[in-house]
Amino acid sequence: MTLLAQLAADVSNAPDSGLAGWTVDLMDKLGLFGAALAVSLDNFFPPIPSEIILPLAGFAASQGTFSLTGALIATTAGSVFGAMVLFGLGHVFGRDRAMRVFEKTPLLKVSDLERTEAWFAKHGAKAVFFGRMVPIFRSLISIPAGVEKMSILTFFVLTTAGSLIWNSIFVIAGYRLGENWDAVEPYASAFQKVVILAVVAVVAVFVFVRVRELRRRA
Repeated sequence: MTLLAQLAADVSNAPDSGLAGWTVDLMDKLGLFGAALAVSLDNFFPPIPSEIILPLAGFAASQGTFSLTGALIATTAGSVFGAMVLFGLGHVFGRDRAMRVFEKTPLLKVSDLERTEAWFAKHGAKAVFFGRMVPIFRSLISIPAGVEKMSILTFFVLTTAGSLIWNSIFVIAGYRLGENWDAVEPYASAFQKVVILAVVAVVAVFVFVRVRELRRRA
Protein backbone atom coordinates (compact mmCIF):
# COMPACT_ATOMS: atom_id res chain seq x y z
CA MET A 1 0.00 0.00 0.00
CA THR A 2 1.44 3.37 -0.98
CA LEU A 3 1.80 6.40 1.30
CA LEU A 4 -1.43 8.18 0.38
CA ALA A 5 -3.46 4.99 0.43
CA GLN A 6 -2.03 4.22 3.88
CA LEU A 7 -2.92 7.76 4.99
CA ALA A 8 -6.52 7.33 3.90
CA ALA A 9 -6.72 4.00 5.67
CA ASP A 10 -5.01 4.97 8.94
CA VAL A 11 -6.05 8.57 9.63
CA SER A 12 -9.65 8.77 10.76
CA ASN A 13 -10.20 12.30 9.42
CA ALA A 14 -8.43 11.74 6.12
CA PRO A 15 -10.68 12.02 3.06
CA ASP A 16 -11.62 8.50 2.04
CA SER A 17 -14.93 8.97 0.23
CA GLY A 18 -16.64 11.28 -2.22
CA LEU A 19 -14.71 13.82 -4.26
CA ALA A 20 -11.97 14.19 -1.66
CA GLY A 21 -11.42 10.46 -1.51
CA TRP A 22 -11.30 10.31 -5.29
CA THR A 23 -8.57 12.94 -5.40
CA VAL A 24 -6.54 11.06 -2.79
CA ASP A 25 -6.77 7.96 -4.98
CA LEU A 26 -5.78 10.03 -8.02
CA MET A 27 -2.66 11.35 -6.31
CA ASP A 28 -1.91 7.88 -5.00
CA LYS A 29 -1.89 6.39 -8.51
CA LEU A 30 -0.49 9.26 -10.60
CA GLY A 31 1.78 11.13 -8.21
CA LEU A 32 2.54 14.72 -9.20
CA PHE A 33 0.47 14.45 -12.35
CA GLY A 34 -2.49 13.35 -10.24
CA ALA A 35 -2.03 16.35 -7.95
CA ALA A 36 -1.90 18.69 -10.96
CA LEU A 37 -4.98 17.07 -12.50
CA ALA A 38 -6.98 17.26 -9.26
CA VAL A 39 -6.16 20.94 -8.74
CA SER A 40 -6.92 21.65 -12.41
CA LEU A 41 -10.39 20.13 -12.07
CA ASP A 42 -11.09 22.56 -9.22
CA ASN A 43 -11.50 25.22 -11.93
CA PHE A 44 -14.37 23.30 -13.53
CA PHE A 45 -15.91 21.72 -10.43
CA PRO A 46 -15.53 24.09 -7.45
CA PRO A 47 -16.81 21.45 -4.98
CA ILE A 48 -13.51 19.58 -5.48
CA PRO A 49 -11.66 20.63 -2.32
CA SER A 50 -8.32 21.98 -3.57
CA GLU A 51 -7.69 23.39 -0.09
CA ILE A 52 -7.55 19.75 1.05
CA ILE A 53 -5.61 18.50 -1.97
CA LEU A 54 -2.89 21.13 -1.57
CA PRO A 55 -1.89 20.41 2.06
CA LEU A 56 -2.14 16.70 1.31
CA ALA A 57 0.36 17.22 -1.52
CA GLY A 58 2.59 19.05 0.96
CA PHE A 59 2.36 16.18 3.42
CA ALA A 60 3.27 13.69 0.70
CA ALA A 61 6.31 15.85 -0.12
CA SER A 62 7.35 15.85 3.55
CA GLN A 63 7.33 12.05 3.46
CA GLY A 64 9.52 11.95 0.34
CA THR A 65 6.84 10.80 -2.09
CA PHE A 66 7.93 13.72 -4.27
CA SER A 67 9.79 16.97 -3.64
CA LEU A 68 8.29 20.14 -2.20
CA THR A 69 9.36 22.02 -5.31
CA GLY A 70 7.69 19.37 -7.46
CA ALA A 71 4.47 19.70 -5.47
CA LEU A 72 4.46 23.49 -5.87
CA ILE A 73 5.17 23.31 -9.60
CA ALA A 74 2.63 20.55 -10.26
CA THR A 75 -0.24 22.13 -8.33
CA THR A 76 0.43 25.56 -9.84
CA ALA A 77 0.61 24.07 -13.33
CA GLY A 78 -2.73 22.39 -12.70
CA SER A 79 -4.31 25.63 -11.55
CA VAL A 80 -3.00 27.54 -14.56
CA PHE A 81 -4.02 24.86 -17.05
CA GLY A 82 -7.62 24.82 -15.82
CA ALA A 83 -7.78 28.61 -15.83
CA MET A 84 -6.41 28.80 -19.38
CA VAL A 85 -9.07 26.37 -20.61
CA LEU A 86 -11.83 28.54 -19.14
CA PHE A 87 -10.14 31.66 -20.53
CA GLY A 88 -10.20 30.05 -23.97
CA LEU A 89 -13.88 29.18 -23.63
CA GLY A 90 -14.66 32.78 -22.69
CA HIS A 91 -12.62 34.03 -25.65
CA VAL A 92 -14.51 31.74 -28.06
CA PHE A 93 -17.88 32.59 -26.50
CA GLY A 94 -17.21 36.27 -27.15
CA ARG A 95 -18.95 39.54 -26.40
CA ASP A 96 -21.71 39.16 -28.99
CA ARG A 97 -22.97 35.93 -27.46
CA ALA A 98 -22.66 37.41 -23.97
CA MET A 99 -24.75 40.36 -25.16
CA ARG A 100 -27.49 38.03 -26.42
CA VAL A 101 -27.49 36.16 -23.11
CA PHE A 102 -27.98 39.41 -21.20
CA GLU A 103 -30.76 40.48 -23.58
CA LYS A 104 -32.72 37.26 -23.11
CA THR A 105 -32.11 36.51 -19.44
CA PRO A 106 -34.81 37.75 -17.01
CA LEU A 107 -33.65 40.44 -14.56
CA LEU A 108 -30.50 41.16 -16.60
CA LYS A 109 -29.89 44.19 -18.80
CA VAL A 110 -27.39 44.97 -21.52
CA SER A 111 -26.34 47.91 -19.33
CA ASP A 112 -25.28 45.37 -16.70
CA LEU A 113 -22.85 43.88 -19.20
CA GLU A 114 -21.60 47.32 -20.17
CA ARG A 115 -20.96 48.24 -16.54
CA THR A 116 -19.18 44.92 -16.03
CA GLU A 117 -16.98 45.62 -19.04
CA ALA A 118 -16.13 49.08 -17.73
CA TRP A 119 -15.29 47.63 -14.31
CA PHE A 120 -13.17 44.88 -15.83
CA ALA A 121 -11.29 47.34 -18.01
CA LYS A 122 -10.35 49.24 -14.84
CA HIS A 123 -9.82 46.42 -12.35
CA GLY A 124 -9.42 43.29 -14.48
CA ALA A 125 -5.75 42.70 -13.70
CA LYS A 126 -6.34 42.87 -9.94
CA ALA A 127 -9.46 40.71 -10.25
CA VAL A 128 -7.55 37.96 -12.07
CA PHE A 129 -4.59 38.06 -9.68
CA PHE A 130 -6.51 38.14 -6.39
CA GLY A 131 -9.32 36.00 -7.80
CA ARG A 132 -6.95 33.03 -7.86
CA MET A 133 -6.91 33.21 -4.06
CA VAL A 134 -10.69 33.14 -3.56
CA PRO A 135 -12.65 29.85 -3.66
CA ILE A 136 -15.37 29.68 -6.34
CA PHE A 137 -14.41 33.10 -7.70
CA ARG A 138 -11.18 31.65 -9.12
CA SER A 139 -13.33 29.32 -11.24
CA LEU A 140 -15.38 32.22 -12.60
CA ILE A 141 -12.91 35.04 -13.24
CA SER A 142 -11.22 33.29 -16.18
CA ILE A 143 -14.36 33.38 -18.34
CA PRO A 144 -14.97 37.17 -18.31
CA ALA A 145 -11.24 37.67 -18.83
CA GLY A 146 -11.57 35.66 -22.02
CA VAL A 147 -14.78 37.36 -23.09
CA GLU A 148 -13.17 40.78 -22.62
CA LYS A 149 -10.16 39.65 -24.69
CA MET A 150 -7.56 40.29 -21.98
CA SER A 151 -4.04 39.75 -23.28
CA ILE A 152 -3.33 36.03 -23.01
CA LEU A 153 0.20 36.75 -21.76
CA THR A 154 -1.10 39.12 -19.08
CA PHE A 155 -3.71 36.59 -18.02
CA PHE A 156 -1.13 33.80 -17.92
CA VAL A 157 1.34 35.80 -15.81
CA LEU A 158 -1.28 37.05 -13.34
CA THR A 159 -2.89 33.63 -13.02
CA THR A 160 0.46 31.92 -12.49
CA ALA A 161 1.52 34.45 -9.85
CA GLY A 162 -1.78 34.33 -7.95
CA SER A 163 -1.98 30.54 -8.12
CA LEU A 164 1.62 30.09 -6.98
CA ILE A 165 1.10 32.30 -3.93
CA TRP A 166 -2.17 30.63 -2.91
CA ASN A 167 -1.00 27.08 -3.58
CA SER A 168 2.27 27.69 -1.75
CA ILE A 169 0.43 28.69 1.42
CA PHE A 170 -1.44 25.37 1.60
CA VAL A 171 1.25 23.08 0.21
CA ILE A 172 3.90 24.45 2.58
CA ALA A 173 1.42 24.30 5.47
CA GLY A 174 0.87 20.60 4.74
CA TYR A 175 4.61 20.10 4.41
CA ARG A 176 5.35 21.68 7.79
CA LEU A 177 2.39 20.17 9.63
CA GLY A 178 3.26 16.65 8.47
CA GLU A 179 0.73 14.09 9.72
CA ASN A 180 -1.40 16.97 11.05
CA TRP A 181 -1.83 18.36 7.52
CA ASP A 182 -5.62 18.14 7.89
CA ALA A 183 -5.55 20.90 10.55
CA VAL A 184 -5.67 23.35 7.64
CA GLU A 185 -9.07 22.14 6.45
CA PRO A 186 -11.33 23.81 9.07
CA TYR A 187 -9.88 27.24 8.29
CA ALA A 188 -10.15 26.70 4.54
CA SER A 189 -13.71 25.42 4.93
CA ALA A 190 -14.71 28.43 7.04
CA PHE A 191 -13.21 30.81 4.48
CA GLN A 192 -15.07 29.10 1.65
CA LYS A 193 -18.36 29.32 3.55
CA VAL A 194 -17.83 33.05 4.10
CA VAL A 195 -17.25 33.50 0.37
CA ILE A 196 -20.36 31.49 -0.50
CA LEU A 197 -22.49 33.50 1.93
CA ALA A 198 -21.13 36.74 0.49
CA VAL A 199 -21.97 35.63 -3.06
CA VAL A 200 -25.47 34.56 -2.03
CA ALA A 201 -26.02 37.89 -0.26
CA VAL A 202 -24.90 39.89 -3.31
CA VAL A 203 -27.13 37.86 -5.64
CA ALA A 204 -30.09 38.21 -3.28
CA VAL A 205 -29.68 41.98 -3.10
CA PHE A 206 -29.36 42.21 -6.89
CA VAL A 207 -32.52 40.17 -7.46
CA PHE A 208 -34.44 42.16 -4.84
CA VAL A 209 -33.47 45.51 -6.37
CA ARG A 210 -34.18 44.38 -9.94
CA VAL A 211 -37.58 42.88 -9.07
CA ARG A 212 -38.53 46.08 -7.22
CA GLU A 213 -37.60 48.12 -10.30
CA LEU A 214 -39.77 45.94 -12.51
CA ARG A 215 -42.74 46.24 -10.15
CA ARG A 216 -42.42 50.02 -10.06
CA ARG A 217 -42.42 50.18 -13.85
CA ALA A 218 -45.44 47.88 -14.01
